[in-house]
Amino acid sequence: MDEQSTALMPKRELYFVFGALMLGMLLAALDSTIVSTALPTIVGDLHGANHLSWVVVAYLLASTVSTPLWGKLGDLHGRKVYFQAAIIIFLVGSMLCGIANSMITLILFRALQGLGGGGLMVGAQAIVADIVPPRERGRYSGFFGAVFGAAIVIGPLLGGFIVEYWSWRWIFFVNVPVGIVALVVTAAALPGAGERRQHVIDYAGIVTLTLAASGLILFTSLGGTSFAWASANSIGLLVGGLIFTAAFVLIERRSAEPIIAPHLFANRVFSSASAIGFVVGFAMYGAMTFLPVYFQDVRGASPTNSGLRLLPMMVGLFAASIITGQLVARGWKYRPFPILGTAIMTVGLGFFGTIGVATSSTRIALYMFILGVGIGLVMQILVTAVQNAVDPSDIGAATAGANFFRSIGGSFGTAVLGALYTNQLAHRYAIDVKSGALSKGFPAPARWTPDLLKAQPLNDLLVVVREIAGSIQTAYIWAIPVGVLALLLSLTLPEIKLRASLHPIADEIPLSNADPLV
Repeated sequence: MDEQSTALMPKRELYFVFGALMLGMLLAALDSTIVSTALPTIVGDLHGANHLSWVVVAYLLASTVSTPLWGKLGDLHGRKVYFQAAIIIFLVGSMLCGIANSMITLILFRALQGLGGGGLMVGAQAIVADIVPPRERGRYSGFFGAVFGAAIVIGPLLGGFIVEYWSWRWIFFVNVPVGIVALVVTAAALPGAGERRQHVIDYAGIVTLTLAASGLILFTSLGGTSFAWASANSIGLLVGGLIFTAAFVLIERRSAEPIIAPHLFANRVFSSASAIGFVVGFAMYGAMTFLPVYFQDVRGASPTNSGLRLLPMMVGLFAASIITGQLVARGWKYRPFPILGTAIMTVGLGFFGTIGVATSSTRIALYMFILGVGIGLVMQILVTAVQNAVDPSDIGAATAGANFFRSIGGSFGTAVLGALYTNQLAHRYAIDVKSGALSKGFPAPARWTPDLLKAQPLNDLLVVVREIAGSIQTAYIWAIPVGVLALLLSLTLPEIKLRASLHPIADEIPLSNADPLV
């Protein structure tokens, strides 16, 4: 992107661009969770229960593996054209999802949608880094963090509402007008790329990274559900993912234009923030998986109502993210916020490790608010720290890398904590069947749905909700050490003075040798 034009962008134009970028990020984040409450309806309509998990996995996989590519292409050729391309791909994928007439086509179109979503997520954050100096960036990136977190929380609510009152197809069609607005505004207000230069595309790195990430994400997402953990399919995905990861590292060391440059990992801020992001993503996505289950299966809430009950977490996350960004923009150091945030997040996970059938709604709302505040203090400030610590030519790749590791962590967290929950539930169910606490012939946990449970005799239902609540409690207890690990990793994050301009030369900071302040 042309350096002069971005540096001199008027405030009014900047606000228009920033609004369009927020819309793009909202679309990408929302579609990672909006289908969750709609899946039973979609499966019933398209008759594909055996492919249910792929509707979510296809989007997650495509968006995750594409983020480093989008980031690098933006670094090489300018971000405007690729951000607009990501919007178009996302909109085409959304429209095709809305008219899909089978589970297979829906899954393929969800992958196309995810490909665009990866570009939206990285492009929005990297474009802000091009047009706003690091010292002022917190003022804007705080809103990004709030939008991202809020989208994850309200996605299930919005999906449940649309399915309940309209059709599941409108989950995808509602993206179209919002995406068109973002496309028009960025086309009109965002500066184009500067002078183009010849670059070598790292095709080998692209292929090996895609295969490595695909193997690991599919292993964590489908292992224990579609495949048994010890099955040949699961082991093959894990081994294949590790082999291609090793191949990717070797290729990147020799590549002239690596997708994720090895020298980024020598940067203490990038390596520390990536590790923190991975662990926070593990805890965040894993923890949030169980809340709709608790509200619907234990408390008997409808899909829409269970989404509404997540609002305290959204409020905490939204407020913490915005306040953090404002304080950093006013000169506060950024390092204390991830430390405080991971500590609060761990306390929130500890509180959730105490929930049961009789826990009051007020107390659960308070726990969610605390967890949201903790996550909000961490998420977006890490991106600001990374963008400040790397050379401007690496901003896209570094931003994409930070998002990549958080997404991979989220995939692992969802899978590992989900497996703990499933195994604990099966164990409790077996004990209750053997002891006679459950009626003979009571359906196995794999067949449980909110409607099925509501139709059971009261005595059996009371036993089942205790099993579910106890299993969720166990999963949260195991998440506490993950929060502690995130806290320990946050102590390794260096503090580097935030630049007051877009370029290191203006601040006389040699980034390659920048010394942390602490």
